[in-house]
Amino acid sequence: MRGMTAAMKLPILALALGVAACTSTDVSRGDQAASSTGVRPFVFQVAATPAGPVQGVDPSGDASAAVEIDEALHPDADQDLPGGEEEEGGINRRVDLGPGAARRTTGKTKAKSNPEVTATFAGLNFNQQRFANGGNQFSVAPPDQGLCVGNGFVLESTNVVLRIFNTAGTPLTGVIDLNSFYGYPPAIDRSKSPLQFGPSITDPICYFDPDTQRWFHVVLTLDRANPFTQTLAGTNHLDIAVSTTADPRNPWVVYRLPVQNDGTQGTPDHGCIARISGQNVHGPCLGDYPHIGADKNGIYLTTNEFNLFAPGFRGAQVYAVSKQQLAANAASVNVALFDTTDPALLFEDAPGFTVWPAQSPGGVYNTANNGTAYLMSSHAVFTAEGVDDVALVWTMTNTASLASTVSPVLSVRAVGTIPYAVPPGSIQKPGEAPLLTCIATASCAPLVGATPFVNTLQQLPSNDSRMQQVVFANGKLWGALDTGLLIDGSTTPVAGIAYFVINPNSSKVVQQGYVGLANNFLTYPAIGVSPGGRGVIAFTVLGADHYPSAGYASLDALVGAGEVHVISEGAGPADDFAGYRPFGTRARWGDYGAAAYDNGDLWIASETIEQTCTFAQYLTAPFGTCGGTRASLGNWGTRVSKLHVGL
Repeated sequence: MRGMTAAMKLPILALALGVAACTSTDVSRGDQAASSTGVRPFVFQVAATPAGPVQGVDPSGDASAAVEIDEALHPDADQDLPGGEEEEGGINRRVDLGPGAARRTTGKTKAKSNPEVTATFAGLNFNQQRFANGGNQFSVAPPDQGLCVGNGFVLESTNVVLRIFNTAGTPLTGVIDLNSFYGYPPAIDRSKSPLQFGPSITDPICYFDPDTQRWFHVVLTLDRANPFTQTLAGTNHLDIAVSTTADPRNPWVVYRLPVQNDGTQGTPDHGCIARISGQNVHGPCLGDYPHIGADKNGIYLTTNEFNLFAPGFRGAQVYAVSKQQLAANAASVNVALFDTTDPALLFEDAPGFTVWPAQSPGGVYNTANNGTAYLMSSHAVFTAEGVDDVALVWTMTNTASLASTVSPVLSVRAVGTIPYAVPPGSIQKPGEAPLLTCIATASCAPLVGATPFVNTLQQLPSNDSRMQQVVFANGKLWGALDTGLLIDGSTTPVAGIAYFVINPNSSKVVQQGYVGLANNFLTYPAIGVSPGGRGVIAFTVLGADHYPSAGYASLDALVGAGEVHVISEGAGPADDFAGYRPFGTRARWGDYGAAAYDNGDLWIASETIEQTCTFAQYLTAPFGTCGGTRASLGNWGTRVSKLHVGL
């Protein structure tokens, strides 16, 4: 039986403060109505710990080791549908029931040039991730994307490393593994016998706040039952790192927010279950897929809550934290928690799912109602058809209370939109895939810890119609998601993008539409918008004509989205362990991109494939690295670009 607690790295004390007041609002689809909910706030006493960044060392390495994959985050754990049995040791985070009916649209064309792009450079890659911290890392897919920009710095973070650049793309630090950044032991200490394991870290997100001139970096951390096993303890937390100055190279302070919500460490008990020896028992929840937003008063973190040790989605959680207290590196900060499973917040009997908090470029906020913050989410994953035509707009008021009485109020409203559907998987353009070849070759497969198996080139996921990055700019909410599309009369569905520009006061759609490219797939959109309403949608482009590439389309509230620009063509197909047997059956890609506004520029980051090599080059020492461009079990890369849009 897996344990439920583990020793924590940082000292922490949780104090319950009671229940805040509530009021009522409406949810609209037909005549449905619901009232808002109260919140149970709690305060954490956290030691101010300098957490980095340190000056990381450029990685190097030459082969797979005996233990390459973090069992706690194995990609195949998401494979089963809700209610199914999960693979032992994995976490089931599957919600949708499969692709929905694709929507018909006229496709965009590929633009001939990129006149708006003023800078672009290769970001972090699989080789750097795997061999950071002296190689004491797992092989990880997907990278996820945390990007924040300000004060002359660009901070890029992926699973599970970060690096700081200047705005010319010159690295100012080495590659820093996130276990070291947060003050934990290595993810895996390969110098020890037996091996020892640090906490499992995932889902990095980042935000630079122009008001306070502070950097905020957040990860989900899952504690181990003990350092000699990969088994999880049950406790998991959002680690919130806050810079102490406007320079992210200086020390940071870390706050640890427990999100297991099983009644331990001051958390409420949400009734999550664990599946032990075929029986359902009380267990911890998982605070998966955290994302970050901000208004004048608060930092807003959201999670998708699942059973940690059993299949089953529970409902999105919304955490509101005093921005002023965080920026001051206070010894304790106020945290208000909203659970979207509260009957007052249900929409058509379903809780929130991937409720993405908005960021406000240039520090332009809605200060009405003593401070107002916005969030958005979608609903198609809850329908049997995998299709819907509403976007949910969440409004939090009285956010100025976060620094004192902690009495914000959350409400939700459904806004009618164009239909969107859970998209199909994305098909790759064929090309050199040396890991695919290695696994099928008797002499090579043992070198990557595999038994020989003949696979086909992996199909990449296209997300599941969940809302992606949200912005509040020029008095409007901007959001986008992946959707299935039938383009220009084609009968073969592809993945494309649906975008929405909504007036949150009137709940009216100002602009909306689809972005798609015939015979290709556009995935994991991230929206960036200037304070005046000039925006871009960043995404990955792949399919018949493109290896996984970094792309974008312009966006404004008057004419909608423009043509598809490819900033950097992918060099070859994605070729990583997650989509190949015997390692796994479900490839990974995403799980999200990122965009950030800074002083007239929009910065965007997307996952790409920045390298290619032959099987012979793959076999050449250092084995599996193709001259330091990849690692033996994967080859993802990222592309960071700057577009000048003005105010």
